Amino acid sequence: MKSIKDALAHRFGDFDHAVDPRIAEQPFLQGLASRGVCRRFREEAVPTTLIETLAALALSAPTKSDMQQRDIMIVDDPAIRGRIDTLLAEQDWIPQAPHFIVFLGNNRRQRQIHDWTGIPFANDHLDAFFNASVDAGIVLSAFVLAAEAAGLGCCPVSVIRNHAEEVSGLLGLPGHVFPVAGLGFGWPSAPSHISARLPLSATVHRNRFTDATREVVESYDRRRNGIFPFRSQRNVARFGTSPTYGWSEDKARQYAEPERADFGKFVNERGFKLI
Repeated sequence: MKSIKDALAHRFGDFDHAVDPRIAEQPFLQGLASRGVCRRFREEAVPTTLIETLAALALSAPTKSDMQQRDIMIVDDPAIRGRIDTLLAEQDWIPQAPHFIVFLGNNRRQRQIHDWTGIPFANDHLDAFFNASVDAGIVLSAFVLAAEAAGLGCCPVSVIRNHAEEVSGLLGLPGHVFPVAGLGFGWPSAPSHISARLPLSATVHRNRFTDATREVVESYDRRRNGIFPFRSQRNVARFGTSPTYGWSEDKARQYAEPERADFGKFVNERGFKLI
């Protein structure tokens, strides 16, 4: 495992200062600095007790105003898991992941409390959806960090929202409960690599927001390609092959194709008002 300084310098390219000695030798933080996504797993199952403990650890994460508008769905029914694998088969690693869970935004419980107490629910607008979504995202991150600290490998799955309605039916989700992301995880079969990220100068702001320049992003593209270049290019039939293909063009091509255009409709049908 790299030192925190070496890992962060490798990841961001512009991390060039000393690491505070109070954290420099912390194993958990060394793992965080060096972490990477995992999509290849051993067949060995993760003990149920470990999964349930990780869920409890994740749900110990911060939550907006202590409202706790997030849940975890463990998917271990073979029929349900099989259907989800089929829906998400465009990512061929997902069926190979030994375990799969779904992180849920849950604004239903808050509304039930209002019904039980007779106190009016006065915030039936976008923030109700947003708070539950953020809470679920926080728990997803906490689960990943806890799982990786335990030696597991993980990969979040946003493509589950491409099939939000069917997934909700499979999981029996009632109104005001919705899937935010899935997570495939298990014991890794190979070490993960440290993904290069945009430089800190582009993503850490002080007092006032500053746009990243095209030059900074293109420099990042070159640095990232020098570490771990893209194995393939998206939608060559439409955009052709680029000799300088990098992260920025990959993301532009990704968002040149419509995706989840019906998600707002799905959220409305879950009972949320998005205005």
